[in-house]
Amino acid sequence: MYADDETVRTILRESGDTWAVVGLSANEDRAAFGVARVLQRFGKRVVPVHPKAETVHGERGYATLADIPFPVDVVDVFVNSRLAGPVADEAVAIGAKAVWFQLGVIDPDAYARTRAAGLAMVMDRCPAIEIPRLS
Repeated sequence: MYADDETVRTILRESGDTWAVVGLSANEDRAAFGVARVLQRFGKRVVPVHPKAETVHGERGYATLADIPFPVDVVDVFVNSRLAGPVADEAVAIGAKAVWFQLGVIDPDAYARTRAAGLAMVMDRCPAIEIPRLS
């Protein structure tokens, strides 16, 4: 199990309101687009991170986490599991407080590294499902 309700609650309620969503683009057919909208409805600032650096939901996008010129609280990861570990490592490097791997994004080694670095982490869950459930 890579997330208990207490960790989920901590990330959603206490880790901060600036969420970098890695993999978020202007493509409305992608899951990240809808999840980002839900995060905004619950008061989170959503920062798109995608190679195209598109503006999404009114927020300027950035090509990488390192390009974001302000602090990020939570890094929400919508990339293939084989690409997720380096994203988690970048989250640690930029000083994020937590990492959230979306449904189907699983990398136990990245989970262990991220937790060892002192960050809260959730893997294989969706905040758009968890926020209403835990509110």
